[in-house]
Amino acid sequence: MNSPIALVLALLVAASGTASAQNDRSAAEVIYGHKLGMALTMDVFKPDGDANGAGILHMVSGRWISSWPVLPQGAHMRRIRALLDRGFTVFAVYHGSSPRFTVPEAVEDVQKALQFVHANAADFGVDPQRLGVHGGSAGGHLSLMLGLAPAGNSEDSPSGLIAAVVSFYAPVDLREMAGSRSGAIRWEPSQAPSISPIDFVSSDDPPTLLVHGTDDPDIPFRNSERMLEALKEQNVPTELLVLEGAGHGFRGEDRQRAIEALVSWFEKHLSP
Repeated sequence: MNSPIALVLALLVAASGTASAQNDRSAAEVIYGHKLGMALTMDVFKPDGDANGAGILHMVSGRWISSWPVLPQGAHMRRIRALLDRGFTVFAVYHGSSPRFTVPEAVEDVQKALQFVHANAADFGVDPQRLGVHGGSAGGHLSLMLGLAPAGNSEDSPSGLIAAVVSFYAPVDLREMAGSRSGAIRWEPSQAPSISPIDFVSSDDPPTLLVHGTDDPDIPFRNSERMLEALKEQNVPTELLVLEGAGHGFRGEDRQRAIEALVSWFEKHLSP
């Protein structure tokens, strides 16, 4: 452990033994960037058994609200634990949260997180070529942005850092939300294309799994249908798991099917 990030991780693990025991976190509040004098953080979860060398960035976001109290909710932790059980290292990424920050700012934050994990992959024990991303709803939107869009706005920013995407019930065209004056979606309409995943589909996109319920009242099923069509047109390996009658968020058998599909997709596309 000679690098600065390795030293930070060691100190965090030593200082947060109670938090690790209670919340399964191997390292809490690892700082991946700063803005407006505040730290941007992620929690790192490592499997108890043998790690498989692949890392998953888990977007902690609902309505682009991102904070620790959101994470312990069953929807997040069930998915994280399922990935840990199969040897994945999971990075739970928090972004600048609504209502203070808007969607364009959240996209910039998670792009910083991706660049941080990629640059420090060896210290986390993961292969920088085997990074996946997952989230649901707003987190699904951010996952698609990380997988499909360049990881930054400058011409020399790295791109193609994500090797596989799993997105649950995500909005894909934010033009429909532009112009609102409340919450995270209060941006100028002209910004919508820059944060709409549907506008970034190209033939070199990573394999992408979409999961959506047909009766989703919040994010219509058509969003995933459109994304599936766009990805297939570019010959990107993609699938859409359709959960008949499911709403926004899954329960019971639907939840189990979604989690199994999530883990299987990453095992298939992030193998050594």
